[in-house]
Amino acid sequence: MTEKHQLLTDQELENNFKTCKLSPVLFTHEAHLRLAYIHLNKYDKTEAIDTICTQLATFDRLCGSGTKFNRELTVIGMEIVDECMQQINPRTFRDLICACPELKENFKALVRKKTQANPLQTLSKEGMKRSVQFS
Repeated sequence: MTEKHQLLTDQELENNFKTCKLSPVLFTHEAHLRLAYIHLNKYDKTEAIDTICTQLATFDRLCGSGTKFNRELTVIGMEIVDECMQQINPRTFRDLICACPELKENFKALVRKKTQANPLQTLSKEGMKRSVQFS
């Protein structure tokens, strides 16, 4: 089933999210991954992480409960998406999801694996539960 965020161009999704005009219903896990993909293509990794963290915190505060944003989880998630992108060099977001379906289907396991591989990166159980996914 096609997710409704796919009806938007990358530019529309990014702008609507940045300006908090994106309906929270459209902000699914896949839309979250797509924004990571867009930012990592547009900015260098450090700037992509900083930009998306700022935008997620604002979106959560203005469109959600203000309690779901977790910087540590976002940084780890961005690193995971970046690693997948570096491995396969996708031309489109759909190429990324097709080549790395675990991003969509088993993201929590990827986060656990990433934090276990790097003991300096830890994430509390509470951090794993929180997400800026609104749908």
